[in-house]
Amino acid sequence: MNEYAMLHIPDSRYCFATGEKELVLRLRMSKEDEKAKVFLIYAQKYDFTFCRKKQPMEIKYSDKLYNYYEIKMQLTDVRFAYIFQIEEGGDTWYFSEDGVTKEYRFEEGFYNFFQMPYINKNDVMHTVDWMRSAVFYQIFVERFYKGNEKKDTNYINMKWDELPTPKSFAGGDLAGIMKKMDYLKELGINALYLTPVFRSISNHKYDTIDYFTVDPQFGTKEELRQLVKLAHDNGIRVVLDAVFNHCSMYMQQFQDVMEKGKNSRYYDWFLIEGDVPDPEKMNYECFAACNYMPKLNTSNEEVQEFLLGVAVYWIREVDIDGWRLDVSDEVSHDFWRRFRKAVKKQKPDSVIIGENWHDAYAYLMGDQYDSIMNYAFTKACLDYFAKGVFSAKEMAEKLNANLMRNMEQVNRMMLNLLDSHDTHRFFSEVNKDKDKMLAAIALEMVFEGAPCLYYGTELCMEGGYDPDSRRGFPWNQESWDMDFLETVKELIHIRKQPVVQYGEIQITEEKEMLRVERNGEQNRIILRINMTEKKDIPKQAEEVVLCEGNRFLITLMEN
Repeated sequence: MNEYAMLHIPDSRYCFATGEKELVLRLRMSKEDEKAKVFLIYAQKYDFTFCRKKQPMEIKYSDKLYNYYEIKMQLTDVRFAYIFQIEEGGDTWYFSEDGVTKEYRFEEGFYNFFQMPYINKNDVMHTVDWMRSAVFYQIFVERFYKGNEKKDTNYINMKWDELPTPKSFAGGDLAGIMKKMDYLKELGINALYLTPVFRSISNHKYDTIDYFTVDPQFGTKEELRQLVKLAHDNGIRVVLDAVFNHCSMYMQQFQDVMEKGKNSRYYDWFLIEGDVPDPEKMNYECFAACNYMPKLNTSNEEVQEFLLGVAVYWIREVDIDGWRLDVSDEVSHDFWRRFRKAVKKQKPDSVIIGENWHDAYAYLMGDQYDSIMNYAFTKACLDYFAKGVFSAKEMAEKLNANLMRNMEQVNRMMLNLLDSHDTHRFFSEVNKDKDKMLAAIALEMVFEGAPCLYYGTELCMEGGYDPDSRRGFPWNQESWDMDFLETVKELIHIRKQPVVQYGEIQITEEKEMLRVERNGEQNRIILRINMTEKKDIPKQAEEVVLCEGNRFLITLMEN
């Protein structure tokens, strides 16, 4: 038995509460030991030495190297002690805090059993319930639709259908989103993620000048309030973009430091080497290498109080439903812990989504974010659908490995995206292959977490890297592929199935096809994706077809 591969960590992604008396336990083992039988031996903590129970564990997930055994326990006592028993080839081993041993002295178990000492109510991470059914639609506000015909348009310097440049303006605004609300509702989405809307000199607004003012190019605070209300009236949630890692060099506080140097009361709001910030020398920390976006010192308590005020203000004033956090992995953990408490106190069912492109477990332990933008899912889809790097088996292993990074609650709230304002358009990445595009969207809708469509995906919008991925929405319906659009609507509708929202997930390879199953109490939905040259996708006679394309098939089967 490969002891080196075995891993279990109490009170972690391998042992976590999903309710006040519900506990999930995972054990990682080498795939070469897949014939082993694994049992959980457990008891109430103070009973373990003299009275225990035993239950088998099953393989729930498999990646390239490991099998992950999982069991969900309904507890009568939240003080829980346990070890693992492994049987293989006629031999028996025990796995505890002492590692793998041939013998285990149960009468001395209080020294070395694994434990969940106590499940405290306020330590349980809860799933934001509406995220189970959420289908997000990301809008780059400047390029969606220009709805205010009376505003000053002197800033507009490009035609709507021209290719954008880093400094071009097309005129999209909040009024445009409101005017197209019927389109969004008919599409079937029920959550909006808007790129920044606050005062800024750029088209993207990621360099904030004033966090308490809606940019005049987009509208007013009252229009933002109207947009959120209209969205809510149509069953659509609204999440805004919080840019708290950095700001604009024209923000009043940074300008004060530029003028007064160390004598400014805001000097410690930023990270400066020297008496006065010098944009040419770039003697201060900033976002990437952009001297016009100085980094905020989020370890400073005054900065924290200011930004927490921003977060709570827009929830209170316009009733937004959460925040997406820009460059969130460069902001202090201490700040995000305070942020979570402030935001959840103001609106308990608001969602907090970080922009972390990599494994973000340190932020996803229940004290900071709810989830992240799932760029690991993006990368896997690129490797499978666009690059041909993964076989179906390898894709299944990668998706399983990604799920094992986090607790169950987090996986149910991950923002699963194929592309965004920061990437190439996925349709261009798959070389404008509509069959592959639809298969990828099908995976998004059936996979664990909340799918997010980047505006225009439903109409096969093309685009390379920023700024080319930020083209104007093609509102000329003569250019639309209506069959493609209708299939996307069918796929979005499948997301509304309870079995997709609550069912257990199983990801495997079946006859060179990727197979994703969501299994509920009454029925199960099965997605098969075939990326081989033979595009046939067989199904069983009892399966009912819900949606299909040339590369995918989604069926429903009664249990």
